[in-house]
Order: sequence, then C-alpha cells, then structure tokens
Amino acid sequence: MAGGWSRDGAVQEQIDDTISDAVQRARANLSNREGSLYCEECGEEIPEARRKALPGARTCVACQQERDRTSRASSAFNRRGSKDSQLR
Repeated sequence: MAGGWSRDGAVQEQIDDTISDAVQRARANLSNREGSLYCEECGEEIPEARRKALPGARTCVACQQERDRTSRASSAFNRRGSKDSQLR
C-alpha cells in the first residue's frame, strides 16, 4: 500500500534497488587478481591463513578493516533522490 503521492510498490522498489546496488558494490570489490604475499597498504606480510581463506587478498586484516570502515561511511546514504529513500 502506497501512501501520499507514491504508487503501490514504490517503497519495495527502493528497497530492492538499494540491495541490488550493495550486491553490485560487493561484486566489484571482489578481486579476480592473484593474491599478494605482502599488504599493498602497509607492506606487512599477509598471513597464510588469510591468503587461503580469501584468495586474491592484497591487504592485511588491519588495512582491510580500515578500507571497509571508510567505504561504509561513504556509502551510508541512499542517493536515489526519492523522499521515500530517506526512510530507514
């Protein structure tokens, strides 16, 4: 049931689009490259357990956590422009 000026299903479409965008971002972040022995950020050795668990890993855990923290902060808003997109 839509409310106000929106049509039926508009809110669900916004939710579906937001999820689709998140999946696309996650897939884009997957690496098809060969992994690295040393972190691209700090130069420390990447533990073998991490390289086995995450083939293609190019950063150590600490640097990856920092990358995730900064990317999460920049993608926290739904910028689709609809008033309904501001609902949480």
